[in-house]
Amino acid sequence: MTAIDPVSLSVFTSALAGIAEEMGAVLIRSSYSSNIKERRDCSCALFDEGGRMVAQAEHIPVHLGAMHDSVAAVRARAPQPGDVFILNDPYSGGTHLPDITLVAPVDVAGEIVGYTVTRAHHSDVGGMTPGSMPPDSRTIYQEGIIIPPLRLVRAGAYADDLLELLLANVRTPEIRRADLLAQIASCGVGADRLRALIDRYGLDFVRAAFDEVIAYGERRARDTLRTLRDGTYSAEGEIEGDGVVDEDIPLRATVTIDGDSLQVDFAGTSGPVAGNINCPSSVTRSACLFALRVLLPSDVPTNAGTAAPLDVRFPSGSLVDAKAPAAVVAGNVETSQRLADVVLAALSAVVDLPAAGQGTMNNVIIGGDGWTYYETIGGGQGASSTGAGPSGVHVGMSNTLNTPIEALELEFPLRIERYQLRYGSGGDGVHRGGDGIERRIRVLEPATLSLLTDRRRHGPAGKEGGGPGACGENLLDDVPLPPKYTVELRAGQVVSVLTPGGGGWGAAEGS
Repeated sequence: MTAIDPVSLSVFTSALAGIAEEMGAVLIRSSYSSNIKERRDCSCALFDEGGRMVAQAEHIPVHLGAMHDSVAAVRARAPQPGDVFILNDPYSGGTHLPDITLVAPVDVAGEIVGYTVTRAHHSDVGGMTPGSMPPDSRTIYQEGIIIPPLRLVRAGAYADDLLELLLANVRTPEIRRADLLAQIASCGVGADRLRALIDRYGLDFVRAAFDEVIAYGERRARDTLRTLRDGTYSAEGEIEGDGVVDEDIPLRATVTIDGDSLQVDFAGTSGPVAGNINCPSSVTRSACLFALRVLLPSDVPTNAGTAAPLDVRFPSGSLVDAKAPAAVVAGNVETSQRLADVVLAALSAVVDLPAAGQGTMNNVIIGGDGWTYYETIGGGQGASSTGAGPSGVHVGMSNTLNTPIEALELEFPLRIERYQLRYGSGGDGVHRGGDGIERRIRVLEPATLSLLTDRRRHGPAGKEGGGPGACGENLLDDVPLPPKYTVELRAGQVVSVLTPGGGGWGAAEGS
């Protein structure tokens, strides 16, 4: 094996991360939809020839932690040089249907040496409501077109028939076409940059460096776990309804730290539900990996090695191990958030972690004739022992931006009537939780509204005596709506989303 000194390894690790970041830049700059070019609801990563992640961009945790299954599903289809695979099936390597993943093998002289991967949230993939995130879906067939791992590009040539089939099943075909081409371009840039590294260092060195980068991530993760007190710790939480029944659904996580390993067991969590908060196992693992990543120093690369100490267990077929054809569209965006919260709450018994953040992505989907608007809205982060929680930020499994008002009003028949921090919504304490956001949207023509939200009944908990953050609110013309809801809108109606604040830290004086 080629020996790699620490300096060279550090340079190479940064080079790999740079490739993933450049892939993201190409995707964002060349996409058409505001959801990708403005909100940056997309993720990019590099994998080795064995399907192990070697580098990722600093994009969306719920995307990145589940990519391994996508690459595994593609590798099972015997990819060849010049292919680009497309998939979104949550039961064949995807997360939920709006997240379309492209996986492209990278070859050198006809030999596959790695894979470039992009995942992007497409704001419509068909289904029963505009935006493809129906709050009341009961099977995955209602949520949009299902794409198993298929060749969108075969040996360098576009599979035009497949692309036509996909575009015939969505409400905004030309936008989808442009975004898919941007994803293909992103994969191509990543392949070019990886080949350039191989030209410079040689294939043997690059393969050895892949091994070393992954081994380094594992060493650092295990070193961190060894500093924690061994033991078993549990926490409980809930999801506020499944879109069919508006009742709390229990979550439970038990974490066991044993030397340099971390086990997460979801025994006691709800069984499958009729609605769409069921969570594919890949997304469940992604939430647990995010919780582990929170424990690690910021200079530790996130790759297959980082995940090696993690063992995730769950009852087969439960809420956190969804089986086809269960509806899952909210499992990816809302259940993942609450699972991460519960795992972090259990870990807080041995680690100084912040109070709970907003714990929801506040999904707002509005669509009409020929257009679909999708947004996740930030909120308050929990305060910590070192200071107040940030306000108006994406928390947990999300890491997107907002849609600027100017871009939104230019592209959609919508008008933003208020967009500000929700002052005072953060929990009280020695250090206050961050404040949520208030966003009021007036629709200018008839449309369909879909909401997938949480923390509308249970505010994010404080810590060490700190107060809880304020619950979120959904309103239509100032009339309260349930956490998960869909309704037809008349022109002129106003949708208001007030997002939760973060929990406070420490008992404030006089409390």
